[in-house]
Amino acid sequence: MTRLFVFGLGYAARAIVAASGWPALGTTRDGRDGTIRFDDADAVRAGLAAATHVLSSVPPDAAGDPVLARYGALLGGRRLGYLSSTGVYGDTRGAWVDECTPIGGGRRGARAAADAAWLAHGARVFRLPGIYGPGRSPLDRVRAGTAHRVDITGQIFSRIHVADIASGVIAGFNAPAGAYNLADDLPASQNEVVAYAAALLGLPPPPLVALDTLSPAARGFYAENRRVATGKAKRVLGWAPLYPDYRAGLRAVSAMTRPAPASAAPPIASGDQR
Repeated sequence: MTRLFVFGLGYAARAIVAASGWPALGTTRDGRDGTIRFDDADAVRAGLAAATHVLSSVPPDAAGDPVLARYGALLGGRRLGYLSSTGVYGDTRGAWVDECTPIGGGRRGARAAADAAWLAHGARVFRLPGIYGPGRSPLDRVRAGTAHRVDITGQIFSRIHVADIASGVIAGFNAPAGAYNLADDLPASQNEVVAYAAALLGLPPPPLVALDTLSPAARGFYAENRRVATGKAKRVLGWAPLYPDYRAGLRAVSAMTRPAPASAAPPIASGDQR
C-alpha cells in the first residue's frame, strides 16, 4: 500500500493528499491540525519509516533546503517528490521554457539550488508557476479589494489550478525521476486574469497602478516574463490539465464558491449539528 509522508502540508500539498486517497502524514511548523512539528525528529523518523512515498513542499531558506539538511539521510528507498517553482528559469523575455532550459540564472538562486539537490536525490521535481484554486485566487483578491492591475506591457506568465497540480504529482510518482513542468496551456498577463476575475464577479476591473508603487518583491515578480511548456509531463506522465486556461479555472472556482439559492438548500433536520 502507498503511504505518503509530506514535508510542509500547505495549500497544494493538502490538495494532493486529498486527491490521492493515500494514507498520509505530514509536517507543519507548529504541528497544528494533527500534523507533526517539522523539528520533532523522533516523530518524523517514525513517519518516514512507514512511508513508501515522500513529498516536500518546503521552500529553501538562507541555509539551503531544510528537509534535505535535516532528514536527507533518511529518504533512501522511497519515491521522492518535490514541489519546485518555474521561477528557477528566471526571466526569458517571454520565451517558452521546458525542462532542458538552464536554471539558476534568475532571482531565485536558493530555489534553483534546492531543485538541483532534490534531482540529485532521485526525486520527481515538479516545477510550478502561479498557483490558484478555491480560497486562493484572483476572485478572492478582487472581492477583498486587494487585486491590482499594473501599468506594464508585454508581461506574460503561466499559472496552474491546484487540482491540476494534484493530478500531475500523483501521476508523476509512477514516472521516472526527473524534472516536470506543470502549468496550464495559456500563458497570459496578470492584468488579463484580474480583469476576467472581476468580470465573473460583475465588478469593474481594478485600476492600473504604476510599477514603481509596488513592493520590491512584487516588482521582482513583474520583472520576469516567461511561458512554461508542459510537453514532457503530457508525454511521460499522460497528464493534461483539467483547466487548460485561466478562464476555465476561474469559472470552476467561481462555481464552487458561489452561494446556492436559498430554495436549493436542503432542510436541516432537528438535532442536526452542522
